[in-house]
Amino acid sequence: EKLKAPTLAAPDGIDADAVRKRLDAAGQAGSTHLTEPEARKLLGLYGIPLAPAILAETPQAAVAAAKHIGYPVAMKIVSPKIVHKSDAGGILLDLADEDAVESAFRTITANAATVAEPSQIFGVLIAPMAPAGQECIIGMAKTPQFGPVLMFGLGGIFVEVLKDVSLRAVPLTRTDVDEMVAEIKGYPLLSGIRGMRSKDIGILKEMIVRTARLAMDHPEIREIDLNPVIVHETGASVVDARIIIEQRKAT
Repeated sequence: EKLKAPTLAAPDGIDADAVRKRLDAAGQAGSTHLTEPEARKLLGLYGIPLAPAILAETPQAAVAAAKHIGYPVAMKIVSPKIVHKSDAGGILLDLADEDAVESAFRTITANAATVAEPSQIFGVLIAPMAPAGQECIIGMAKTPQFGPVLMFGLGGIFVEVLKDVSLRAVPLTRTDVDEMVAEIKGYPLLSGIRGMRSKDIGILKEMIVRTARLAMDHPEIREIDLNPVIVHETGASVVDARIIIEQRKAT
């Protein structure tokens, strides 16, 4: 009996053409670091679930956005010049009322103005605070030897200190994805340990598959960073999303 060829993980419900157009536009504009709203749009076109978020350009718009989303909210600067938002004082969390949101908008934009020109500050992203869960990270980096390589691990101390991550080069089979998730040392925190309920491992695997497909379909993407992804008993919340693309060569 012949061995069956491994089944490549092939997600449905993706819009590669729409992503291609957006990446072309970003490349022509000279962008390498996509803004978070743009990164979120690309991920959404590949079926990666993200909580709703609204870009606000004024304190009044921020208050209206927070009211629409529901308190408490998180607020983050949106600027192609500010990659590490927390280092630049560009993130404030757990804002519970109108006064807090209005004040946060002014603080965040003032902090941004010390490191970016006004034309490079697009506004502030208002997002819901993610419910409690297990922090994870899903990433992709394009390597010279292997092409796109996917990374999965638990977030925080697990990735920063313990380097507890798994890696696979694309294309991924479903078996690859199963192994990626199960082989990290922190896996019992996902599968349930000492009375803790298990987390939604299925949604994590689906997100890895879709991130891999996004990287495969669009070679100009150099890095994808979903960090953190908070995984719940059902579902997951992508708290921060970053996409870096290759510098477009001048013609």
